[in-house]
Amino acid sequence: MKFLAVPNYTYLKLKILSPSAIITIGTSFQHSYECEVECCDHAIAIVASGELTAIKKEVTKEASDPKKSIRSFNPTKGSKEVIIDPDSPNGKVVHIGTVLSSK
Repeated sequence: MKFLAVPNYTYLKLKILSPSAIITIGTSFQHSYECEVECCDHAIAIVASGELTAIKKEVTKEASDPKKSIRSFNPTKGSKEVIIDPDSPNGKVVHIGTVLSSK
């Protein structure tokens, strides 16, 4: 059995033509508004999940190799190497920038 439906957005009515009569379904403005808000929330969630998937792919491509040494840091130009504790046998150093920005 086929139905022909005609929505009327002004009066929030849906009229369906059946073989024996016209079926009219109505709702309130409050219910219509709640459905619209829920639909927008679903759309936002779907878009956000798609963006999250795209970001995850980009991050996975750009992620550093976990086997790469942490000590592969190259100090920028204009930095000075300073020993943290001269009496320590570890000999740990810190790189301090010697150039200040104009800001």
